[in-house]
Amino acid sequence: MEGLREYIDTMVRAAKAASVGLRTLSARSKTAALGAMASAIDADRAAIGAANARDLERGKAEGLSAAMLDRLALTDRRIDDIVSSLAEIAALEDPIGEVIGTRRPAGFLLQRVRTPIGVLVMIYESRPNVTVDTAALCLKSGNASILRGGSEARESSTALVRCIQGGLAAAGVDRNAVQYVDRPDYEAIDMLVRQSGLVDLVVPRGGEALIRRVVEHATVPVIKHYKGVCHIYVDETADLEMAAAVAANSKLQRPGTCNALEKLLVHEAIAARFLPLVQAKMPGVELRADPRARALLPGARAATEDDWYAEYLDLVLAVKVVGSLEEAAAHIEKYGSSHTDGICSRDAGAIERFVGLVDSAVVTVNASTRLNDGGIFGLGAELGISTDKLHARGPMGVRELTTYKWILRGNGDLRT
Repeated sequence: MEGLREYIDTMVRAAKAASVGLRTLSARSKTAALGAMASAIDADRAAIGAANARDLERGKAEGLSAAMLDRLALTDRRIDDIVSSLAEIAALEDPIGEVIGTRRPAGFLLQRVRTPIGVLVMIYESRPNVTVDTAALCLKSGNASILRGGSEARESSTALVRCIQGGLAAAGVDRNAVQYVDRPDYEAIDMLVRQSGLVDLVVPRGGEALIRRVVEHATVPVIKHYKGVCHIYVDETADLEMAAAVAANSKLQRPGTCNALEKLLVHEAIAARFLPLVQAKMPGVELRADPRARALLPGARAATEDDWYAEYLDLVLAVKVVGSLEEAAAHIEKYGSSHTDGICSRDAGAIERFVGLVDSAVVTVNASTRLNDGGIFGLGAELGISTDKLHARGPMGVRELTTYKWILRGNGDLRT
């Protein structure tokens, strides 16, 4: 334990020192570093692929689901996407130094200016691309980052961080601006989240058990990227073909992601026509349904109370027939996770009632829940999707990784 404590202490102090230099790092230097990181990953893709293959082999042996293995996999196309994402982040406007408000309250000039948060700890599971997205977004926003990925992606993430640190060094940036905790111990997480004065923000992204552990042990601020219990409500006025396509894409496009559809709520007036239609578009999906929906869905299992709370991250979908939009909204309020919830409807009034009633980070209208994504939203990438209400909500890009300070510019101004 003493060795682990020294390891964490050395890491966070190095990150703190690096964060001071990042405050004034020029936009040109950040762009150069991100470009060098992309070049290093592209050049080392064979080693990254080999490391990922070892992670996948171990994951299969340990019984990871097909959806979880998909989250873990780094195909050539996904490495291409990582390299492209680094270029997109590099091309974003540098947020640091942006003046976000100007006033002259009493003769002097008062400005609010964007600044980095400082040292950010990211704790996450499975997806190795999160390693690169986090490092890049933090660098672009002037923050030092300490990454603690899941053990299932350990070799992949370690290989990627070697490239990231090599790119930083090649661009003349302190390589301690991005560090990786290569220790599987949960005690390492507990120590990281107690580093008041050295760590400024912790962002946990993963399963419920991980989030709860971080929140229980943290003494520094936490932004939770909680589970995605995502709903779509199909209103009685919906275009049924469109709604079925939206639901199928939301569930099937990548079922192991936090913005995949987990619950389908259908108005009773169209349930008999719609449910067979949507079932036909979801071959291979296990349906768990309430009694009214089950009567319309051959082969569906009976849904339990736990099913309404569950985030499956797999080819499983819970289905419920509701009597009204208000009943659907109440169901989402009780069982949802404030992540992504949507409506399919052609009634403008119903849409506005739903948008007003449902208090989620992202509310979709006649669109797939899978569109809730930093890249799709034009952020280049995302640190994750915050389900909290304070500091940031929804996809977190570079601006969500900043705070601000007041700058008062006077000319001998005094208070009388």
